[in-house]
Amino acid sequence: MANHKSALKRIRANESKRLRNRYQHKSTRTLVKKLRLTTDKALVSDLFKQVSSALDKLAKKNIIHKNKAANQKSKLAKLVNKIAA
Repeated sequence: MANHKSALKRIRANESKRLRNRYQHKSTRTLVKKLRLTTDKALVSDLFKQVSSALDKLAKKNIIHKNKAANQKSKLAKLVNKIAA
């Protein structure tokens, strides 16, 4: 158990940040799944913008690795281009 006030505060802060990161990560995964299942051309382009923005935010905050975000965006872009064509 923590011996200092600052250590107790750090424990509380870490827990709240962990929950926030988990929520943002799960929300982004849900958006990605929604995008993969969509076949409507107009909706796909809007969803892709949202998903790529969310992935960039996760990468910026080091919730996911920047290369993972880039790889996911690339795969999703291929999917969107296939649907749009």
